[in-house]
Amino acid sequence: MARRHTISRNKKRWSDLTPTQRVSIILAGAVQLTLLVAALTDVRRRPESEINGGKRLWTALSFVNFIGPIAYFVFGRKRPVTETAMRPPA
Repeated sequence: MARRHTISRNKKRWSDLTPTQRVSIILAGAVQLTLLVAALTDVRRRPESEINGGKRLWTALSFVNFIGPIAYFVFGRKRPVTETAMRPPA
């Protein structure tokens, strides 16, 4: 006799969630969307010479939830050279 999978029994519906869980999901989605829009906007406006790895790469990686946009802001943008970094040591 074939076994039935009981995976669907463990799935919760939106109506099964507590109000706190619902708010948490909505907030997480809002943060994700904000990060995505900010990263895509920055990639579009910034010259390619100021981006490590190229615009196409970071545009694609920005769609990876949370990790992509955060990685872009940490690793994707080249840091401006400051005047103190250009000054020879005394």
